[in-house]
This record gives sequence, C-alpha cells and structure tokens, in this order.
Amino acid sequence: MASIIKVDTIQDQDGNNIINENANTITIGASGDTISIPSGATLANSGTATGFGISWQSAIKTSSFTAVAGEGYWINTTSAAVTMTLPASASVGDTIEFVDYARTWATNNVTINTNSLNFQGNSSPNPVYNTDGQSVRIVYSGATQGWIPTSDDDVTLETPQAYTIDYLVIAGGAGGGFDAGGGGGAGGYRNSYSTESSGGGASSEAGITSVTAGTSFTVTIGGGGAGATGAFGEGADGGASSVSAPGFSTVSCTGGGGGGSNNNNPGRDGGSGGGGSRANSGAGGSGTANEGFDGGSGQPTPNNVGGGGGGAGASGTTASNIAGDGLNSSITGASVGRGGGGMGYSNPSTPSTSFGGGGGSGPSQSPSPNGIANTGGGGGAGSSSVPAEGGNGGSGVVILRMPTADYSGTTTGSPTVTTDGTDTILTFNSSGSYTS
Repeated sequence: MASIIKVDTIQDQDGNNIINENANTITIGASGDTISIPSGATLANSGTATGFGISWQSAIKTSSFTAVAGEGYWINTTSAAVTMTLPASASVGDTIEFVDYARTWATNNVTINTNSLNFQGNSSPNPVYNTDGQSVRIVYSGATQGWIPTSDDDVTLETPQAYTIDYLVIAGGAGGGFDAGGGGGAGGYRNSYSTESSGGGASSEAGITSVTAGTSFTVTIGGGGAGATGAFGEGADGGASSVSAPGFSTVSCTGGGGGGSNNNNPGRDGGSGGGGSRANSGAGGSGTANEGFDGGSGQPTPNNVGGGGGGAGASGTTASNIAGDGLNSSITGASVGRGGGGMGYSNPSTPSTSFGGGGGSGPSQSPSPNGIANTGGGGGAGSSSVPAEGGNGGSGVVILRMPTADYSGTTTGSPTVTTDGTDTILTFNSSGSYTS
C-alpha cells in the first residue's frame, strides 16, 4: 500500500517555502520563481482558473487610453471616437484584445496609436477600426513586423432588437385643368405618427413594426402631374409614393386625380379627386379611401367657377373654386401642412392659394398655380384667357421616423437627416432607400 504523508509546508534546503498551505490556499513557489512542468505531464483544471491569458478590464473604455499588454478592453464609441495607444515597448508574444462594446465603431471609429512601434510591418498610418461588432486580437512579433492582428472579425449580432418606424407617405399631386377648369387633386396621404390623421378622414395608421437589422426599405417618390395644355385633356394624375421591403406590407399612396378641362368636364379620380371644370357643371373626381377627399364640381352659372381639387383634409368645394385643405403633421418635429388640393378657376378671383401646398388660380393666374414641391399639393386650374394652361402638381414626399438608438445610418437617395428628441427623421424628397 502506498504511503501518504500529510504536511502543511515543504521547504527547500535554504528554508524557502516551495509549497505552503494556508487557509485553504496552496501557494507554489514565491514571486519571481519559475515553476516547471515536466515534458509529457498534463496540467488539468477541474475548477476555476484565474490569472491565465488575457485579463479583461471591467471598466468600459469611452475615451482615449493607453493599453497594457495582457489586457482586454471593451470600447464603447457611442458618444465619441476613441484612440487606443499601444505600449511604448513590447516583448514578443505580448497580446492585447479589444472589442466593439455597443456595435458603434462604424459611426465613431477606434484609432490605434502605434506609439512608434511597427504595426503589420509599417510605422504609419495609424490603423483605424470602423466596422460595427469588430473583435480584434493583436500580438507583438518583434521589431520588424511589430504588432500583428491574429484575429479580426465583425461578430454578427445574434440578438437583434425589433423597433418601429413611423411614416408619412404622400403621393404626387395632380395637374390642374385647362381654360377655366378644375383644380388638381392632392396626392394620397397616409400617416402613422402619433395620433395624427391620415387622409380622407382616416385615423392614424400603425407604423412599420418588428423592424430588425439588415432590412432594406425601398422608398419611391411620386412626381407631380403636369397641368393640362389643351381643352380636351384633363390635368395629368400625380405619381404614387411608397415604402416597401421584403416581408413587410407596402405602404403606398395613390397620385392625385387631374383637374377637369373646359371641354372635357369631369375631374379625375385619384388619391384626392380632381375638381370638375365650369363647363356643364363638370363633376369632381373621387378620392381614395383613407388617403384623400373628392374634388368639387364646377358651375357655369351663377358662380362661374371650376371645382376645387380634393385635399387630404377636406373635399374641394362644389359651386366654388376653393380647394380641399391639406393636413398638418409634426413628424419632423415642426408642424407642416401638406396634401392640399389645387384651386379651381374663378372670376372674379378668390384667394389664390390653398392650405397644404396646392396651387392657386384666377383670371390672371398669379401667383403661379403650381403645387408646391414635396407636399403632394394639386396644381391650380388654368385661366379663361391666356395663359390657359393648368398648373403642375407638387411632387410627393416620404418621411420616416425611428429611435436614434436603432438608426443604422445606411441610406441612398440623399434624404435629409434630422433629429427630434430621441428620434431620427429621414425626409426623402426623391427616391432612395434605408437599410435598418
């Protein structure tokens, strides 16, 4: 049978402790000693090993700092870029690790100050890490190549958080009718922001929910319809605007309906309907449910008017040239009126513009009867004398609002980017895209 010898302390011949057991802690050797593991032996761990490998620092780095060999760092660039300065001297095998703590390095980068040592064989420029989710390990190889990354990867976000995008989608407004015609209808108007109304008397819609990283939303902006240039043609309809993405329901709005012309009486159907011409009491066009209102009918006598184009907030007035009003929205942080119908012809003139971007009208066509760009406003009707052409409709607009914490910054089409409180707002005046 093997013998068992139980001792608390083993000393060498000089009286130094080699192994010391004290309060359930076993100390092998003293500071500065070398502990050798014989060739072929196995060092097994059945518990918790500490003090081996990289020592990860608990303090999150949010500003520039000097790294220490053997340490790992969580670097958070949410508020600002960070510069990490490497040690002034290094030994072969020295290792440093650093990780994108909040997945923000693409927005605010991490720059490495090499502190006069080479990095991948070069002394300049300073390396820059600019990919969200990067995780990097660098090891010092000696003076020639210096620090060399042995691991450099952008780690996939495996727990994407869903968020909601609010929208205001407005189609292009229609052109006004020719020669004492009707006003162009406003582009269709759909809104999910706060409790604000959609067009045609509809309630606020639900936003685009359950959005996660990597979804590409295509934004299409409808153009304004051209005003009528001849007596037998109505004003042209506006173009549709939309937001679409795979796996999500498309939010689409119908372009405004063109205004009727004097010898082609009715207004056209659309997001909001076009106004009818004064000839033979031309009927106004119909608006689209939950997008806009009908255009007004024209009257030759006793009122001598073309019908006003329908707007997002009201119908064009029958027996008057007054256009349907648009709606106010504060989705950008400031209240702005959009989606107004174009004025029909009147003689004598009545007020020359409508609320919400629609064009005016009157015997002299002054000011310009065009609908205002990027409001979806309808074009005003043409005069009964030269010039008799109808005004053009205003182009549409798409506005997206989302939490700034979730905003990716990836867009095409050059939308205007603003903030309001904790939200970021993208205003697309031309077609483009947003990738979440």
